[in-house]
Amino acid sequence: MSVAPLRQIRRALLATLFAVGLLEVGAFAQAQQSQPEVQGLSPEEQIVIAVYKRASPGVVHITSTALAYDFFFNPVPQKGTGSGFVLDDRGYILTNNHVVDEADSLEVTLTDKSKVRAKLVGRDPSNDLAVIKIDVPKEKLFPLKLGNSDALQVGQMAIAIGNPFGLERTVTRGVVSSVGRTLRSESGRQIRGIIQTDAPINPGNSGGPLLNSRGEVIGINSAIYTPSGGSVGIGFAIPANTAKRLLPQLIARGRVSHPWLGISGLDITAEAAKALKLTAQEGVLVIQVSPKGPAGRAGIKGSTKRTRIGNTLVSVGGDIIVKVNGRKIESVDEMTAFLDAEHKVGDEVKIELLRDGQPLTLSVRLGELPEA
Repeated sequence: MSVAPLRQIRRALLATLFAVGLLEVGAFAQAQQSQPEVQGLSPEEQIVIAVYKRASPGVVHITSTALAYDFFFNPVPQKGTGSGFVLDDRGYILTNNHVVDEADSLEVTLTDKSKVRAKLVGRDPSNDLAVIKIDVPKEKLFPLKLGNSDALQVGQMAIAIGNPFGLERTVTRGVVSSVGRTLRSESGRQIRGIIQTDAPINPGNSGGPLLNSRGEVIGINSAIYTPSGGSVGIGFAIPANTAKRLLPQLIARGRVSHPWLGISGLDITAEAAKALKLTAQEGVLVIQVSPKGPAGRAGIKGSTKRTRIGNTLVSVGGDIIVKVNGRKIESVDEMTAFLDAEHKVGDEVKIELLRDGQPLTLSVRLGELPEA
């Protein structure tokens, strides 16, 4: 069969799906009907056009300015750019933390090309999210709707709008390549539930929306995997549901409260256990304990000496955490994720550990993760 018939069959099938309501344009159906149809465009093209026309006015261009100093201590402004999108008619805008981090001033360019000053409202480095605010008339704001990222299906359409390399309101299209990925934020903590997409994302897209075919924001574009500096079809977005959960804290108190144990540790593997002659085959070997942190106040102990493994010095002698509230722990990241998901600041948790090979259970009241 030639290419032409395949294309025709595909278009006919998609048209049939639209007719019976199996493939929806959702909130954009009415908008599409009100605009003249362009002949020769496929149903997918019509969807992207409708989403872009509806959503792009709500996407903003963010310019951040930070002051650096030259050799003679003269201030030298350094500018960075990124994207964001309007949350509501009060002027709140959602973006990435790394777009606004360390900025001395922020400027937002709206869809009508007007430029306005913005102020930082709140940020969460652990999830690479930030909220800024502008004061403009409501008629200049075009809020976007946050969708349900938990309902995403691998293979469904994904549409990204942003300002790559300063090119304002650029649209790219792809699919949701995977869900449930893990990405490490600049703060060092892992962000779970990340959306992977092949919709081309480049520097400047950060903070912009990833949308579904109904024009709902399903993710906040945050990072790409690239060996070259450009898009290779592997982009990552913070789930919309993560933003929904954190927005009330970001707006009300300017930060997000994360439970904190106050330790640094080493993941124990079978190889590490053998090399270090540990009594446990899995768990977390406590290396350092913050003296005034929750673990320190509860009596958890860090390493007491160093030993050489090959050419590497490794701290040993600390407690080995094996369970938290009865849950088996295999890594620092797993323990952090468990505490974030299941507990809040002020909760008391039972830490089961091994000290010099002997089991010990201590109660720890979780503190709040210090600001980065």
